[in-house]
Amino acid sequence: MIPRLKTTYNKDIVSKLMSTLNLKNKHEVPKIQKIILNMGLGEDASDGKKLKSCVDDMALIAGQKPIITKFKKSISNFKTRKGSNAGVKVTLRSYKMYEFIDRLINIALPRIKDFRGLTSKGIDKSCNYSFGIKEHIIFPEVNFDKVDKIRGLDITIVTSSKTKKGALELLKEFNFPLKNNKNWGKNGKNKRNTKKFKKNEISKKVCKQKSSFKEDNKK
Repeated sequence: MIPRLKTTYNKDIVSKLMSTLNLKNKHEVPKIQKIILNMGLGEDASDGKKLKSCVDDMALIAGQKPIITKFKKSISNFKTRKGSNAGVKVTLRSYKMYEFIDRLINIALPRIKDFRGLTSKGIDKSCNYSFGIKEHIIFPEVNFDKVDKIRGLDITIVTSSKTKKGALELLKEFNFPLKNNKNWGKNGKNKRNTKKFKKNEISKKVCKQKSSFKEDNKK
């Protein structure tokens, strides 16, 4: 059975992106190629029971059996040894990819406590979008009673877009809850913080003027 998002992409999203991005050929329209889910375990990767529980949880979340990743280098500061277990990873393509996006947007993300949207600054130079989830139990497939520890999850959405604007418009058409970063300036500085800093400086100057005025009156 063809996923719902696959049909909406072919019927509606392609035509909308062609008009917004001023594209003439439909094969130039950006699309999602694959989704990579990664869960780092750290010291728990050496424990066989905890590793198996993470593999089972990831299989339930993705609907596909994950692979166990290995460390490529030995770093003494991080207590990592080359060839030892590092975490769990899954790569989703085709129908399973669209089904995961549908569950992620409509079921999993709304279950996050105090959720205010995903940042739109997670697009890298290769026009891929990455973001993190602090609790993997937001997915309804995971049984909360059987979870030994709440773990984080990294999600990377690989797109075929050649520009960051095209990748951002593609995510918006798939109804990703991206928040508008209106408070960020062109230089990447937060406008709110700069405003607060200016107000604090003005208040300090006013306090100094008042204190000097009081001392003059005493004299």
